[in-house]
Amino acid sequence: MAADVAEVVRRAIPVSAPVAGLILGSGLGGLAARIEGAQSIDYAALPGFATPTVPGHEGRLITGTLAGRPVVALAGRFHVYEGHSAAMAAFPVRVLHALGARILLVSNAAGGIRRSLRPGDLMIVKDHVNFTWMNPLTGPVVAGDERFPDMSDPYDPALRRLLAETADAAGVPVSEGVYFGLTGPTYETPAEVRMLERLGADAVGMSTVHEVIVARAIGMRVAAVSCITNQAAGLGDGAISHAEVIEVTRKAANAFEQLAAGFIHRV
Repeated sequence: MAADVAEVVRRAIPVSAPVAGLILGSGLGGLAARIEGAQSIDYAALPGFATPTVPGHEGRLITGTLAGRPVVALAGRFHVYEGHSAAMAAFPVRVLHALGARILLVSNAAGGIRRSLRPGDLMIVKDHVNFTWMNPLTGPVVAGDERFPDMSDPYDPALRRLLAETADAAGVPVSEGVYFGLTGPTYETPAEVRMLERLGADAVGMSTVHEVIVARAIGMRVAAVSCITNQAAGLGDGAISHAEVIEVTRKAANAFEQLAAGFIHRV
């Protein structure tokens, strides 16, 4: 199925062998404007793809060059809280792989749980906990998948070092941390945040974990960056809203784009 979708893409827009596939999370789709020679196709035109319903997720697959390197990017994602299965939420990763991407750079918006994190901070994901109680590999093995993929290093150590070195060279502050993936769409309660903190969470969000699991099952190397958009419930002042998430990612967009472009240039 992913190969069929990749063929639809190739017939519609030019695709050069990409050095990486990119997933642009909530409010971080501005990186697409830095892709030179960009050609795009709407998700609605791709069989097996859903159309995102959440603001900040444009719903386009884009090809072109970023920092002089060929890439294929997903501007927006669809989520399990929109009614999709875990396998469906991760299906676009299979299409990136079918288009030739062997490295995956994932981005997301996340709530900060570690007390030192503040809105606008960028966190390189060093590990995750799948707290969605769903696994996208459940069921018959997809051809080319590993039945029992190793997850001892889901986020490639060499790529994490490269992200950190790129950030240092660009003067972009970053830290590392553990991302907990929940289904949403509700934000966490203060009691849930206290539990997550005790379990070792640095940040929490509603995406990414299923994409990374599938990427590892098909042999892709993965790196991920979280944009911290708010302090999680009970750690900051006031209510949390998606509008706040989009506003903070807009303000942090330039730093994220510098980091992503520099990473792609060096990868």
